[in-house]
Amino acid sequence: MAKITAALVKELRDITSAGMMDCKKALNETDGNIEAAVDWLRKKGIAKATKKAGRIASEGLVGIGLSEQGAGMTGALVEVNSETDFVARNEEFQSAVREIAALAVNVNGDVEALAESKMSSGNSVVEHITNMVATIGENMALRRTDALNVNEGVVAAYMHNATADGLGKIGVLVALESTGDKDALNALGKKIAMHVAATSPLALSVEDMDPATVERERQVLSDQARASGKPENI
Repeated sequence: MAKITAALVKELRDITSAGMMDCKKALNETDGNIEAAVDWLRKKGIAKATKKAGRIASEGLVGIGLSEQGAGMTGALVEVNSETDFVARNEEFQSAVREIAALAVNVNGDVEALAESKMSSGNSVVEHITNMVATIGENMALRRTDALNVNEGVVAAYMHNATADGLGKIGVLVALESTGDKDALNALGKKIAMHVAATSPLALSVEDMDPATVERERQVLSDQARASGKPENI
């Protein structure tokens, strides 16, 4: 049987926000398997569905860039990390993230191409960030970028908990391909984007998801229903 260490219990607590004793029991029941322990807690109604740890444990900002091209449009998101939230509120850092986001609309989600793109300072993005590290005194990094495009229609954007114009912690883009009224499309897209920010869906539809993930979720929900006393035909 796997040894259940304090570090393992803490990891499960960080993922699920469940109590220490519940996490320890879940790990004992699942022989120390974190993923199985998450499911065990969910089946008991102790933990909500959550993604496993693996996200970057850092501060920083997400920036949004938008560009119209005739009837079409491109939207891009960038994430630039810093060590502390203090730096994320720094005007120089915010200005850099905003400019990097504007450049991101030209690279279609290619983070390496974005890193080599030239900024107004004359330096590449990666060089500019390196210079900020030297002047601000804290490590920073261009983490990732992605983009959406439409030939006709809009790419609507929403920034949750915005710290400044076009900057924040959670950014969402929604592409709507349509010849309809752009103001109406943008309003609809923003509402959808707000729901995405709130629920963090894995895909647009069940058909787009990994069948193993679908089956796993179905099993968890079925076990929850049984535990609540509902009959098998419901």
